[in-house]
Amino acid sequence: MEQSRDYLVVDLEATCDRVGFPRALMETIEIGAVYVDGRTLQPLDEFQTFIKPIRRTQLTAFCIGLTSITQADVDAAPRFPEAIAALGKFLDHRTPRFCSWGDYDWHQLSRDAQMHGVRLPLRSDHLNLKRAFSATRSSQKRFGMKAALQEVGIPLVGNHHRGIDDARNITRLLPWCLGRGEGGLGSHATSKGLRRRE
Repeated sequence: MEQSRDYLVVDLEATCDRVGFPRALMETIEIGAVYVDGRTLQPLDEFQTFIKPIRRTQLTAFCIGLTSITQADVDAAPRFPEAIAALGKFLDHRTPRFCSWGDYDWHQLSRDAQMHGVRLPLRSDHLNLKRAFSATRSSQKRFGMKAALQEVGIPLVGNHHRGIDDARNITRLLPWCLGRGEGGLGSHATSKGLRRRE
């Protein structure tokens, strides 16, 4: 696999409930992203924003409990077009490969972009890191992010189901997803010294 290409590890959170919340009505309420050097797989920069939903403006108790995102967080946040414009500004014409744990993040962002009539500042050759992780381990099992961390002996840091924290944890798994792990860069990757842009 090409090792010089930079990566943008993205994780998002969306409106949800335990039951009875159609996927078609889900909206992104947080984008967390870590920009990773393709050669060293070290994190270089990160981006985080909350987003104000427009379809179901009140977060459910389940969503708040799952994500720790509060109603005040989204009420004070930009709407999706402004948030995506901020992500584009963060990328500043850089074109890293967009990757996430599974395909959900890509599909959800695409749905939101279509609903709001905006273009995503992301490359279309999305890399499914969940699938890549299993492939490098020659496993048919599809690991959740938390289980993948346990599989390679990396402790989860931060709050699971918070976009920026999950993006950071996925970044630590990136070497194993690309076949470059096992005691190498992945166990030492850290967010220390990063510039955080919101």
